[in-house]
Amino acid sequence: MERSPFTRAQHVGWHLFIVAAWAVSGCGKEDAAGSSTQPAKAPDEVRIGYFANLTHAQAVLGVESGDFEKAIAPSKVKTRVFNAGPSLVEALFAGEIDIGYVGPGPAVSAHSKSKGQGIRVIAGAAANGVAIVARDGSGITTLADLKGKRIATPQHGNTQDIAARYYLQHELKQDNLNNVIPVANAEQTALMARGEIDAAWAPEPWGARLVAEAKGKIIGEEKDLWPDKQFTLTLVVTTPEFLAKHRDVVEKLLAQHCAITERLRTDPKGQLPALEAGLFALTSKKLPEGVLADAITRVQFTENPLEDTLLKMAQWSHEIGFLKEQPKLEGLVDTSALRTVQQTETRGGKP
Repeated sequence: MERSPFTRAQHVGWHLFIVAAWAVSGCGKEDAAGSSTQPAKAPDEVRIGYFANLTHAQAVLGVESGDFEKAIAPSKVKTRVFNAGPSLVEALFAGEIDIGYVGPGPAVSAHSKSKGQGIRVIAGAAANGVAIVARDGSGITTLADLKGKRIATPQHGNTQDIAARYYLQHELKQDNLNNVIPVANAEQTALMARGEIDAAWAPEPWGARLVAEAKGKIIGEEKDLWPDKQFTLTLVVTTPEFLAKHRDVVEKLLAQHCAITERLRTDPKGQLPALEAGLFALTSKKLPEGVLADAITRVQFTENPLEDTLLKMAQWSHEIGFLKEQPKLEGLVDTSALRTVQQTETRGGKP
C-alpha cells in the first residue's frame, strides 16, 4: 500500500522548513493593516494549487473555463494539483504556488508552525461535503462501529485525518489511532474493494465514488458531528507577501471565485457537465454515471470562511497531539480583499 509522503517523522523537518521559508521570502513585512505602500508590477504568472475534488469546484471550473486567466490578464495562470492539504501547504511555503485551495486543518497547522507569518485565509469555498463510507461486509453500520476498524484518510494531517482521529479518540475513546491509514483518495477504491480498508473519511466526490465503484455504504456525514451541521471544508489561501504585493490580482481572482460560487449555489446541477469535464481533465478518469450528481447534494458552496471551524480545528489538532501547543489564530483570516470584491459587486461595478 502506498502511504502519504507526509509522515509523522517529517513533522519536525516540515516545521523547520516552513520557518526558514517565510523568513527568507520576507513574509510578514506588511504593516498592521496587512497592506503594502505600493502594489508591485503584475506577475508574469500566478500559480494556483488545488485538488481534483468536487469541494474545490471553483478552482476546477475557473481554470478549465479560462475565466481565471482572463480575469488576471496579461498574467498567466499556472496550476498544480495536489492530493491533500499538507503537501499543498508545503508547496505554498516553498514558493511553488501563490494561491491555494485547502482545508482548515492544514491552514491552522501552517499558521501555527510559521508563527502566524506564513499563510492567510482570504475566502471560503465549500462547506460540508465529507462522507464516511463503510465497506460492504465490514460490520460497520453506524459511526460507533468505526472503533478499531481500518479507516482511510487522504493524508496524515489533512482535514479529514484530523477529524477522524479526534472522533475516534475523544468520542469512541480509542487508546491509540494506529487504525487510521493515510492513503491517497484515488487509491482508496481499490483498497476497499479488496477488503484492505474497512471505511474511509472521504471528501466528495471520492465518497460517492466509493459507493459506486467499491459497493461502499455511507453511514454518516461529518457535518452531523458539527454544531448547526455546518463546517468549512475548503478555504482560499495565499501568503501575506503575495497578498500585500499583488492585492489587485487577488481581488480579480476572488471576483471570479465569487461569481462561480454563486452559480454553484443557485444552479448546482447546471454546473455538472463542466465539472465532469474539468475533473476528467485532471484525473484522466471518467466518473461513473450519477456520482457527481449524488456528491454535489452533500456540498455547500460559500465564500464565507466560517471562522468557528478554524477555532474548533485548532482545538482538535492540539488535543490529538498533532500540534504541541494550542494554536493562536490571530491574523490567519484576512478577508479584506473579499470584502472589497463584494462591496464592488453590490455597487454593480467591477473590481
